[in-house]
Amino acid sequence: MLDLVRRLLAELGEDPSREGLLDTPKRVEKAFKFLTSGYDADIDDVLNGALFTVDYSEMVIVKDIDFYSLCEHHLLPFFGKCHVAYIPSTKVIGLSKIPRLVDVFSRRLQVQERLTNQIADTLRDKIAPLGVAVVMEATHLCMSMRGVEKQNSFAVTSAMHGAFRDDSRTRMEFLELVKLRSARDATSPGMACVGED
Repeated sequence: MLDLVRRLLAELGEDPSREGLLDTPKRVEKAFKFLTSGYDADIDDVLNGALFTVDYSEMVIVKDIDFYSLCEHHLLPFFGKCHVAYIPSTKVIGLSKIPRLVDVFSRRLQVQERLTNQIADTLRDKIAPLGVAVVMEATHLCMSMRGVEKQNSFAVTSAMHGAFRDDSRTRMEFLELVKLRSARDATSPGMACVGED
């Protein structure tokens, strides 16, 4: 990878041997290995057995999960917030595991639509809930820095399974709770929504 970055810098018209760029190949390699570390992650290791049998069948929400990913089309970042909800049937998952799951799939070359589905599908497969919902809001630098150059646009994607797809009231409850950002910030912990820990 180091040689590839040096060649890329040269192709861009730069001198890879000048002082400011001398260590750039190492830094780029380190950055890309981190930003694509999700390829090496094992989902079961990430979850680490944090599945618990409980008698609870109401909605669980972890919202405003920051994520950063790389667009597979231009290798430019897209980033934003992820909101995840599920309704347990017999098992719940440790709350901190949901942001970790988001990180696993974000740290790959992605499109937002697939990323959204991968998070939802994994939760559905691992805990067999009555329903699972994922909404992602993201700014894409491939739209704001280049191309159409629309700095204030963002993309919203969703994946709904089970009760969230079949029951419009359940789906609307989730979407309304996701909107409660300012209300959550103004209240003490005790709301139905649980933020990232």
